Amino acid sequence: MPAIAPLVIAAAPRACWIEAPGRAAIRTEPVAAPGAGEVEVRTLHSAVSRGTETLVFRGQVPASEFERMRAPFQSGDFPAPVKYGYASVGIVEQGPEGWPGRLVFCLHPHQTRYVVPLDAVHPLPDGLPPGRAVLAANMETAVNALWDAAPRVGDRVTVVGGGVVGLLVAWLAAQMAGCEVELVDVRASRRAVAERLGFAFSLPQDARPEADLVLHASGQPEGLATALALAAFEARVIELSWYGQRLVSLPLGEAFHARRLVLKSSQVGHVAAAQRSRWPHRRRLALALSLLRDPVLDLLVTDVAPFDQLPEVLARLATGAPDTLCQRIDYD
Repeated sequence: MPAIAPLVIAAAPRACWIEAPGRAAIRTEPVAAPGAGEVEVRTLHSAVSRGTETLVFRGQVPASEFERMRAPFQSGDFPAPVKYGYASVGIVEQGPEGWPGRLVFCLHPHQTRYVVPLDAVHPLPDGLPPGRAVLAANMETAVNALWDAAPRVGDRVTVVGGGVVGLLVAWLAAQMAGCEVELVDVRASRRAVAERLGFAFSLPQDARPEADLVLHASGQPEGLATALALAAFEARVIELSWYGQRLVSLPLGEAFHARRLVLKSSQVGHVAAAQRSRWPHRRRLALALSLLRDPVLDLLVTDVAPFDQLPEVLARLATGAPDTLCQRIDYD
């Protein structure tokens, strides 16, 4: 009698839910079989967006932003319970011909397996390992920030705030001809990262004044005040930070008017007007993924934890964790 192969039953998909402000848990997540034009993805890695996801975890999304803040494939509603996240990398296990086995990026919450429309997944380019591809959403934000900022050849560019987005913005700007880029951060430990990425570093009190262009990404009002202080006459200050429900007090009565400064917001949900008609989301993600092929960007993935520890990781990040840049989550 021939041997019968053992029946292997895949574990039920699981997802991380914020059950109440300040508390998350892993839940079993029913997933239907993929239909026509859909793919099933088994997750390899995801990443926690430090700024946005910690605000969501703490329940600090303003009621006025509940709809605008919804992530693709989000389940539930703010403030909670809600399944949130948008940096997932996995392998296609079922789908149309030519797709099974392909590595893909998807703007999906933290979940072990999921089914999405085919046009929601973005193939990883050759040379990009999946563990680094979790930075794609951050890179897209950085690209749009520079589109909004429109740096010119030879500009003195200052980036205030050395988180993942700030470091990516500085790294991109440093590759422009003649640009002198300086990262400003209160953490002296960012100096080594900046030097490895190829640009200068200063603490706020030592920062170079008279910048032609300043981009702020610290997430702190004090950082935006520093950005305004470092801007030269008629310079632009691009604000990348999002403060949720916090009110921000700024020194707009000092040299702000005399220097004729321009303070402009940048948010990846709306692409810079000069690019909007020609850069649909799929093209932007493809660009972001291609820019991540440089191995030096592995410096930004500083912390790794297994999926089962994600609730504890979110709680830790929400209370500070200043040395963490990108927090990656690894799946079995």
